Amino acid sequence: MKTLIAILCLCAVANGADKPNIIFILADDIGYGDFSCYGATKIKTPNVDRLAKQGRRFTDAHSPAAVCTPTRYAFMTGEYAFRKQGTGILPGIAGLIIEPGRVTVPSMLKQAGYTTGVVGKWHLGLGTTPTDYNTEIKPGPLEIGFDYAWLLPATGDRTPCVWVENHRVVNLDPKDPIKLDYSVKRGEPRSFVNGIPRIGEQVGGKAALWKDDEMADLLGTKAIAFIEKNKSKPFFLYFCTHDIHVPRVPHKRFRGTSQAGIRGDNVHSFDATIGRVMDALDKLKLADNTLLIVTSDNGGVLDTNGPDEVNAGTVETNNGHPHNGVLRAGKGSPYEGGTRVPFIARWPGHIPTGDSGALICHVDMLASFAALTGQKLIEAAGPDSFNVLPALLGGKTGREYLVEQGGILSFRKGVWKLIPAGAGGGKGKKAGKRAPATTELYNLADDLSETKNIAAQHPDIVKEMSTKLEEIKSKGRSRP
Repeated sequence: MKTLIAILCLCAVANGADKPNIIFILADDIGYGDFSCYGATKIKTPNVDRLAKQGRRFTDAHSPAAVCTPTRYAFMTGEYAFRKQGTGILPGIAGLIIEPGRVTVPSMLKQAGYTTGVVGKWHLGLGTTPTDYNTEIKPGPLEIGFDYAWLLPATGDRTPCVWVENHRVVNLDPKDPIKLDYSVKRGEPRSFVNGIPRIGEQVGGKAALWKDDEMADLLGTKAIAFIEKNKSKPFFLYFCTHDIHVPRVPHKRFRGTSQAGIRGDNVHSFDATIGRVMDALDKLKLADNTLLIVTSDNGGVLDTNGPDEVNAGTVETNNGHPHNGVLRAGKGSPYEGGTRVPFIARWPGHIPTGDSGALICHVDMLASFAALTGQKLIEAAGPDSFNVLPALLGGKTGREYLVEQGGILSFRKGVWKLIPAGAGGGKGKKAGKRAPATTELYNLADDLSETKNIAAQHPDIVKEMSTKLEEIKSKGRSRP
């Protein structure tokens, strides 16, 4: 019966009966086990839990990569980031890595009649390399399909530590220009901005500096302002929180509220932001006509945090909280902890409540949103984006296979997970950096934690999956 409902809903949206608002909320470094609706006990996430009860909780959803920039690139373009050079973790002076004119999620939705906005972490480059933040910054989000942008240019631990609205730095004093220096090499002492160590030295722009403990509140306010301004017409909001990336500086009202250290406190901050967005939709009577998705850009990680810990080289603690649940490794890794992330979708009356084990990925949103809004992608667009709208609307199956980018390319097909020789090994941030002696194969139905390498017992499966992975890599596309 649920499958029939999903098919009927799909037919309705394909015929243009509904064009819901779309809000895609992308957390930063939140792991598979960080929400209480995904098993957390030392962290409480009542707002995310409420969303899960009202929508669909996916248990096999993936970010396209195990780190931030390639995930964001793949989401925006529908193309695996490994296909394009220069899509690794970017410095704050990198130029825009998405060429204007190509089909992106916002440009496609804009063509469908949507007003489009991005609020939060960008990390896809701005302008041309090296970015000049003292003048009009182009090209950027507005050149690839967005109508409005309020940005954290790169990451919280990278300079510049300023907000960019559309094409300009906010509150920049022309008498105090911004100068950035990324010549400091990894392992050397970092520069400090607002008393916190950053990657890349920043001189100038003092009046434009953000306040770290106010970032979550400000981004939530900007996101809600965009929703309010566009409440009477279809809109797409790409809302990328800074929570919970380092440096973790939660507002004082969240300090000490979790049992999982400052990292857990920051998850509470994220949950409060989700609550604000949900409350705004309710107040504006938009909830029933809004597809709201909450997910993360990669698996969770324990990291150094704050000036004292960075200088001492110590790592923060979760107090025993398993940030990636039972999954092996985490951010940066080719194991499931690198890319399997929380993913919750709500669209009342269209998405049935409950859980889904369908295999889906953020790279699929381009094709899925196109199907949702009755758009047909040109052949060159979204070469790796599959239409998983049926799965979002309650169907049991998603994509058949998936490439997971985490230091090396691993491959999923059904219950099977292949990690070619040359990957794997290590723990935490080292995972994916050390080469095993042999190829690894796991049956995730029996071994979700990837503890038993059964490649030797299934050479036929290893050969089949290896061949398919090489085909996808060489062909330049995986979408039919």
